[in-house]
Amino acid sequence: MSTTDALIQYRRDIADLKQRIKNRRLQVIGLYGTPILLVSSVSVGVIGKVYFWLHSDVPSAITNIFGGFLAFCVLATVVQFFAEFSVDTPWEDAKTSLKSLRLDLELAEERRILEARRLTPPAIERQSSYRERLPGEIARLRVESAHYRRLHLFMQWLLFVGSAAVSGVTAWYDPPQPAKGILIVLGSIVTVVTAASGYFKPRERAFNLQQTADSMEQHITALELGIAPYNYVDDEANMESFATTVERLRAEQRMREQQLDQPQQGQREVI
Repeated sequence: MSTTDALIQYRRDIADLKQRIKNRRLQVIGLYGTPILLVSSVSVGVIGKVYFWLHSDVPSAITNIFGGFLAFCVLATVVQFFAEFSVDTPWEDAKTSLKSLRLDLELAEERRILEARRLTPPAIERQSSYRERLPGEIARLRVESAHYRRLHLFMQWLLFVGSAAVSGVTAWYDPPQPAKGILIVLGSIVTVVTAASGYFKPRERAFNLQQTADSMEQHITALELGIAPYNYVDDEANMESFATTVERLRAEQRMREQQLDQPQQGQREVI
């Protein structure tokens, strides 16, 4: 097995263990939660009968709904206990504790780290592989930028329409009834959208993501064409400079995102 295949297999094993932990967590929640829900429902039914219908019959609609819910809980409990404790269980990790699975995950990650250290290719190969992953990163940045741009446009159109509708409804109705409710709703929409736009800053996020994607794409093109700043004779020097520059761009992008997540006072302090 080649170095690449070995590392890929370790990643697959780790991903499989993480999925098994998620599945087992849901199984345990259902296994213990459904009987507890069943007992709690019966207790609630008894309390309701005592406090509300002690001297009368429970309405048939409530009886049917409550009975159907109890039947579902009983059926779910039986099915889950059968799946957990039967000989031919359909569950992959039946009778296995989450602690054991988490330990297996930690050991798998530790093996991956040790094998990656032992099988690590030369720096020039890692840098070349890094360059090949960048188009996917650029595509992700562009998708996020387009998402925030659309969100910003949607918020702006809500503001435009809401503000115009408030003025229009105010001018149309005199006295304001029955439009008072409409004015309250429109005014609330304008206020909420204005506050959300100022807090989440989708326009600034879209601009930063697009700027980072364009810069990374520019450096990739320069590296492929062998132009400045990647016109060294030594390819290793070009790749090292390229990887350093791209990581700096990504760090700057993360810093801008952190600044946008902070309040205005915090942003001024950071800047």
